[in-house]
Amino acid sequence: MFGYIIVNKPEMKFREFDCYHAGYCGLCRSLKTRHGLTGQMTLSYDMTFLALLLDALYEPEAHRGKGRCIAHPLRSHAFCRTVFSDYAADMNVLLSYYKGQDDWQDERRLSGRLTAFFLQKKAVQVGREYPEKGERIARLLSEIHSYETECGRDPDAVSGCFGQIMAEVFAWRHDEWEETLRQMGFYLGKFLYLMDAYDDMDRDEKNKSYNVFLQKREEFEQETAFERYVKETLQLMMAECCRAFERLPILENAGILRNILYSGVWCRYEALQEKKSDRLRQGGKDA
Repeated sequence: MFGYIIVNKPEMKFREFDCYHAGYCGLCRSLKTRHGLTGQMTLSYDMTFLALLLDALYEPEAHRGKGRCIAHPLRSHAFCRTVFSDYAADMNVLLSYYKGQDDWQDERRLSGRLTAFFLQKKAVQVGREYPEKGERIARLLSEIHSYETECGRDPDAVSGCFGQIMAEVFAWRHDEWEETLRQMGFYLGKFLYLMDAYDDMDRDEKNKSYNVFLQKREEFEQETAFERYVKETLQLMMAECCRAFERLPILENAGILRNILYSGVWCRYEALQEKKSDRLRQGGKDA
């Protein structure tokens, strides 16, 4: 469920992309400082969004500079690191650890087992630093695993568990913005789970793996009706997420965050639709 919270680069101003990339590099540095090279390898755009969101809301002191890294050894890049870069790094490691566990349990992916093995001690450390969050996230992931094992047919129920996980991640502390951040994280989390399920439908059908949309598709007589249901469901999730976001008093990074929420998260969906259209066109030619 990683890799969907991305920018739509063609729709972004150069200055905004530079700012976004600086936040990405800041998260990378936090991962290396707090969790070493193993943690650094879990770097994701998803948690970059979280760091930028919390930076914009709470406006913490930022450490800015330029530097080189393993990925870019020949050219220095600007970075911006804050307390939320560190927080996002911790959450990134924790979620990556559980994702590795899930990949191994569900599909026996060796990469998942290795990820969980190398991140275990670091995830335990993060869990101790955030005991309430760590315990709740672990319980919710267990509920998701049980639901998937039982082949549940309700997309709202299973995606709601992941929504609660993201709500926990987004709510940095108990304050006046907690409820709104939880709502935003909840609906974004539901979108991520369902988008991931939609993305994996062909592979899961081929491998005979559980996928809540494969279960749901059986209820529709026509493929077009099912596709319309998926699109409307995803649109509803993001509409609620964006509604919560717009209630936050955010000025800094607002253009970047809106680019991601209103456009970037749909890039993979649009790519899948294009792929399906190409398949249909190719089928017509073959016929």
